[in-house]
Formats: sequence, C-alpha cells, structure tokens
Amino acid sequence: MQVTETKAEGLKREIEIVVPASDLEARLQTRLFEAKDKVQLKGFRPGKVPVAHLRKMYGKSLMAEIVNEILNETPGSVISDRKERAAMRPEIAMTEDEGEADKVLAGQSDFKFTLSYETLPDFELKESGGIKIERPIVEVSDEEVDEQVERIAENARTYEDKDGAAEKGDKVTVDFVGKIDGEAFEGGSAEDSDLVIGSGRFIPGFEEQLIGTEKGGEKVVEVTFPEDYGAAHLAGKAATFDVTVKAVQAPTDTAIDDEMAKKLGLESLDKLKEIVRDQIQSQYGMATRQKVKRQLLDALDKDYDFALPEKLVQAEFDNIWNQVQRELGESGKSFEDEDTTEEKAREDYRKLAERRVRLGLVLSQIGEKAGVEVGEEELQRAVFEQMRRYPGQEQEVLKMFQENPDAIQSIRAPLYEEKVVDHLLAQVEVTDKTVSKEELMAEDEIDEKPAEKTDEA
Repeated sequence: MQVTETKAEGLKREIEIVVPASDLEARLQTRLFEAKDKVQLKGFRPGKVPVAHLRKMYGKSLMAEIVNEILNETPGSVISDRKERAAMRPEIAMTEDEGEADKVLAGQSDFKFTLSYETLPDFELKESGGIKIERPIVEVSDEEVDEQVERIAENARTYEDKDGAAEKGDKVTVDFVGKIDGEAFEGGSAEDSDLVIGSGRFIPGFEEQLIGTEKGGEKVVEVTFPEDYGAAHLAGKAATFDVTVKAVQAPTDTAIDDEMAKKLGLESLDKLKEIVRDQIQSQYGMATRQKVKRQLLDALDKDYDFALPEKLVQAEFDNIWNQVQRELGESGKSFEDEDTTEEKAREDYRKLAERRVRLGLVLSQIGEKAGVEVGEEELQRAVFEQMRRYPGQEQEVLKMFQENPDAIQSIRAPLYEEKVVDHLLAQVEVTDKTVSKEELMAEDEIDEKPAEKTDEA
C-alpha cells in the first residue's frame, strides 16, 4: 500500500492511498481458498470446487467486501501511523468512473482513494495556578425560608363553596373563550379552569374584572396582551374573553404550624423549614457552580489562542444555529425583535462556536494529562437518571444508549467536563464573596458549555 501526502495546509490534510492490484489479488485468493472448503455447489463434491469456478461466481462480490474492509480499516491506521489525530471522521473520495471501478473489482487495476481531514491542533498547556476566581455566596435568610413556607402553605390551602360575589383571594372555576377582532384565537380557550383572583396567573387586568361575579354568571373581560408577551402573534393586541363562572370558593384559614407540616407528611414545622432551607441552598449552590465555572472558562479562553479545525467549528455553529432557529420559530419572534440582525447574530454565534471548540480541546487535553476518567458506575448512574425522565419508556431509552455510541458520548462528555473543572478548581485560587440573590441569579450573556472534542480516527 502506497501512502502519499498531497496536501498539508495548516490543520488540513489530504492523503492519497494506492492499494496495488497484486495486493487485492492476494487477498482475494485467500478468500477463495477459505471458501473452497465451505461452499457446496451442485455437481461438485465438498472441497473439490475449482478456485477458478469460485472466482467466476463470487469473485466480484468478494472483492467488493475486500474494498469495503480496506476503506474501514485504512483511515484509522494511516492517521495513527502519521501520529496525528483527526478532528472529525475523514472524508473518503474514490473514482466515479464506473469502468475504472469495475476494473478494481475484477482485480485488473490498483485501488486508489483519497482521505481528507483536519487534525486536532497541537498546543502547550499553561500553568493554571495563577488563575483567581471569586466564588459568589448567598446566605439563606430566615425571612426567605419563611416566605417559601408561606407559599407552600398557600398552595396547600383548601377552599369552600361560598354564596355571593367573588372577592380578591377567592378561587373561581371558569370556562372562557378568547377572541381578537371577534374571532377566537388558538390557545385562548379553556374549560373548568381554576383561578385564584389576585394570583397574577393570567394576563394583567383579567383577574380583577372577575371580582363581583357569581356562580352561573357571565362576564366579557377586556384586556390587552403585554408588548413582551411570549407569543409574538398576540403581543400588544387587544382581546376579549367570554367568561362563564361555574363556581366561586372562599379560602379557608391555614395556620403555619406543626399540623400543616404533618398534612404534608412531615413530623414538624421545623423539619419543613429545614427541607426548604436545603432546597434554597441547593439552588444557590448550582448557580454558584455556574458562575465559578464561567469565570474559570473565561480565564482559560484568554490564555489560549490557536488554530481550530474549520469543520469542527462549523459543526458546532450548526448545532447552535439550529437551536436558535427553533427557539425563534417557537416564540414567533425575529432577529429584529431581539434588537439584532441575522448577519450580526451569525457573527456572534460563530464566535461562540469557536469558544466552545477551543475550550473543549483545552479541557480535553488537561483531563488527559491529569488522568481524568469517567467510570462505568458514574456512566450507569447518568443513564439511569435519563431513563427516569421518561416514565414507561425506560427500556427504549436503555436500548438507545446500549446501541448508539453517540448517545453514550452525549452522557459521558458532560461528566468528563465537570470532573476536569473540579480538577482545575482544586489548583486555582478561589475566594468566597458574599453577594445578593439578584447578583447570583443574573444570567450570563454567553453560556459556558464547551464543545465535545471529536476524534473519529
């Protein structure tokens, strides 16, 4: 087999491979002799079928199998022998000339094909000990716990039927049909919908107009959808709702005490508060983790600047762009609604794709050097967690992970990334800083998810 490099431009490589016809013939002869003792043909005793006859009957199909094996085996071995790592699966180009292809299958011509691929870049890892990170911390106050307990009590509150007009705080059961310009619109109707007046669940101005209504009564509610309403085709538009009140109920008194906690299956109010405090702290902990991780990745992004495989960046950009398009389609919004243009959005998301790919490569190399691994037990726990998200479809989900390497990689990659982040956080300087809840929960403009490194060869 002859291997000739025909292109080496930056990370791009093109390799021409020639498998001599003599090599193909030798492999075919081996196959034919192996088949001789297995094939049973009418008119021939077992093991006595002439090789020439076997070649006439099966030569072309056996040669096709040999060619496919060469195409499957060669790219990985050639790239490995060159001590390179392909960023993505190499592209294989063969002759499109049917006559030439027939000659190859007939063993009359050399088999030639070309590999095109990009290599993963080589770069030196830098010391991370100089990185400084502020870890934002929010202390959970007693007041915040009490507010959450009050919300739990409110949700657990019971209601009793009442005579007379509905008041703020009452629960009404209604049917309604929403209309714009006299025509009912999709998603604007419901039956037996429960609404607590004053809860703020409905469009501003809707609930207040139900004050004074009674069971069996009807009311035409007039409202205007907010300009920033989630469904763009309704935003800012005036609408009417034909409402029929089917029930009016008044809230019962709910004391926040041990008895309330026991109704929720807990032994005491103190235990409820303890659980609530832990839940709030867990939420803050996840937000703190994201902020710390963002700072770490920002620091790494500043420390590294190297050429990136174009196709890897393009694949990451395509993933991001497809998600953006889906979200715009679901919301009914346009780039203009987001105060940008498609051209500017493409530019920004291209930079995000480059950042993800660069950070993915850096984290991968750091993890390899540190010996970071994802154990099978960790992987199984993650798979079972995915299964739990689809009740009744657990076996289908499990089968998907068992049969699809890409699906397993989609689970393994984030686990590996988090372990590398933990490894780095143990090396950098981290200082705690108390911040407000609003500061902690403020969203970052760019997400921190690095792209998965792909090494197909």
